[in-house]
Amino acid sequence: MKKDDELYGIYIEILESEMIAAMGCTEPIAVAFCAAKAREVLGKTPDRVLVEVSGNIIKNVKSVIVPNTDGARGIETAAAIGIAGGDSSRELEVISGVTPEQKEWMRYFLSLGVIKVQPLDSKYPLDIMITVFAGEESARVHIVNDHTNIVEIVKNGEILESRDVEETRSGEYQLYQKLTMEKIYDFATTADLDDVRELLDRQIQCNTAISKEGMEGDYGANIGKVIQNEYGFDIRGRAKAMAAAGSDARMNGCEMPVVINSGSGNQGLTVSMPLIAYAEELKVTDEQLYRALLISNLTAIHLKTEIGRLSAYCGAVSAGASAGAGIAYLKGGNLDVISHTIVNALAITSGIICDGAKASCAAKIAISVEAGIVGYEMYKNGQQFYGGDGIISKGIENTIRNIGRLGSQGMYETDKEIIRIMCD
Repeated sequence: MKKDDELYGIYIEILESEMIAAMGCTEPIAVAFCAAKAREVLGKTPDRVLVEVSGNIIKNVKSVIVPNTDGARGIETAAAIGIAGGDSSRELEVISGVTPEQKEWMRYFLSLGVIKVQPLDSKYPLDIMITVFAGEESARVHIVNDHTNIVEIVKNGEILESRDVEETRSGEYQLYQKLTMEKIYDFATTADLDDVRELLDRQIQCNTAISKEGMEGDYGANIGKVIQNEYGFDIRGRAKAMAAAGSDARMNGCEMPVVINSGSGNQGLTVSMPLIAYAEELKVTDEQLYRALLISNLTAIHLKTEIGRLSAYCGAVSAGASAGAGIAYLKGGNLDVISHTIVNALAITSGIICDGAKASCAAKIAISVEAGIVGYEMYKNGQQFYGGDGIISKGIENTIRNIGRLGSQGMYETDKEIIRIMCD
């Protein structure tokens, strides 16, 4: 793909938009970001707070530890730490600069019981609205569809900022619809690496660092360590363990950043760490690793376009299939091999549900990476799943559309039932 091609610039723009750094699980961080912004608009310390959130936010914040809170969990905690020490200019690293004094104030504020959480009846899976009050004054910030996508700011009843939700979503959707596996492969194999090197280097550095922390520390169910103990230095085990270990750490309060993909740190880890492990094992060049990472990152974004940021469809599944695509490239696979790897992997693991962010995400990542590897090895051995096998259709783009339909429409009621079960 030539640099003057319109798609070239679009793909760069998509990567820059998606591959950003985040500290902690992105849903509680989005709550903290929203709360910090609301406090900044109010211009003073609030005396009470109303947090209204969609079911998927409740689901993804319920069980995960919020970084820089000394092990605390929950929506109230996320809002309180955002108010106590959040800096909204840092977006998904909003609470990375919290001080011990601000943590202490957070605990005091939580003890007052002045933060009220209410479910938000919304058609948008990612919907956060926080109103802070100080006496008769108030400020409200509303986020929809993306973790830092502010669509409305109101102070004392006056609208300071407003954006049309549907118009914003439509513009992004049309941009992302330009992703296809054929064009992704073309871009990844011909791109000027100077245009993406900084993005990819940051992903490699940040995600490798938190993965090592997960292997060395004691986080959650320590899935990375369990896999390493069982598989030793086997490359398949190492690829799964490195991705899982990063999730072990970030789901359980680690304060190190992750470069995310499709709004998710777990997906960012899944599309990168297995490739980093295989690149080291295969002793490939930096250029080969960079190009493999372009394939895995863009493939994951493509797979999630129809599904959306949050749903009952586990994001690790699409990320694991994308990791398989990157591994296939590292092993010399062309577009045909990569496409069949993705289809095979999706056929294996598309039944995994998302029941919130928590320790078990690391295990789901490991299983999804394994499916990506098996998907490649199947095709290498002359085996594949064919159109008509369940939700698989002939042609990679048709199968991707099926997965999008399954995740967004087919699992809509499943998502509601998962949330009801979790709240019960």
